[in-house]
Amino acid sequence: MMGPVLAACLLIILSTAWISQANGALCKKDGGVCTCNDKTKSVDCSSKGLTAIPSNIPVDTDNLKLDYNKLSSLPDTAFHGLSKLTYLSLDNNQLPAFPVGVFDHLVNLDKLYLTHNKLKSLPPGVFDHLTKLTILGLGENQLQSLPHGVFDKLTELKELSLHSNQLKRVPEGAFDSLVKISEVQLYGNPWDCSCNDILYLSKWIREKEGKVNGIESATCVNKKAVLEITEEEAAEDCVYPNTTTAIPTTIITTLASSNDDDIPELPVPQENFQKFLGYQEPDHLPTQPQCLMSISGYLGLMMSLVLTSAAILYVIHFPKKA
Repeated sequence: MMGPVLAACLLIILSTAWISQANGALCKKDGGVCTCNDKTKSVDCSSKGLTAIPSNIPVDTDNLKLDYNKLSSLPDTAFHGLSKLTYLSLDNNQLPAFPVGVFDHLVNLDKLYLTHNKLKSLPPGVFDHLTKLTILGLGENQLQSLPHGVFDKLTELKELSLHSNQLKRVPEGAFDSLVKISEVQLYGNPWDCSCNDILYLSKWIREKEGKVNGIESATCVNKKAVLEITEEEAAEDCVYPNTTTAIPTTIITTLASSNDDDIPELPVPQENFQKFLGYQEPDHLPTQPQCLMSISGYLGLMMSLVLTSAAILYVIHFPKKA
């Protein structure tokens, strides 16, 4: 009886090891889902339905494509160990935000594409370590504001896309460090030209007109070109809460100085009040685990079941034949 039992145990151990190797595989040649090119050091994981980034990307990878997947979040260690990356595309995923430090190890990155996600905000210093970056794509997201100094370290940047977001303003001095910039796409944003903090962007566009492509297309919500805004038109000092709603300080001062008896009681719809406070319904709730089992993993599971069943049958029937 010891022979069949040992044989069965050996089969189970081998099949389990095979499954572990298959689930850990990255490249198609190893049973994974991504296409890898050893000569160009590129890894293409585009359009694979991934909900998590593969954990075993080769450390010498130069070009990594993760676009057109279902990534909705990233761990802060997602790209640790990939310091040789020069190209990273995360276009067309479902990323509403990034963790602090997620790009800090990508010190050689030249091109970063983050367009067509659901980004609503950027953490402070998110690009501070990407000092070699020349192209940054942030278009077609839902960005409502930019952190102060978000582009200050990007002195090599040549192309920046911010189009089709929800931006009403940019921080004072936002583009001052972009000494090599040649193209900035600003169209498709609801620029608020009634508040005086739009004057920085208006002045910057006038100074760079004819030198930087794409900037003249920035228009106010009233369709007037941002570069044409005057100080008289943008006279209000506006306060921006954690929403896209701007409140002129003159209104706040008037309300603060008035007696309670003089203020009429107005009905405020609950949804408007929530919007002012910055409350927003989540775009979606997680409906699937943030993990990935490749096709080879499924095949490995089936193989394990077959081998295990065969081993059990062998153990049961061997004595009868003996």
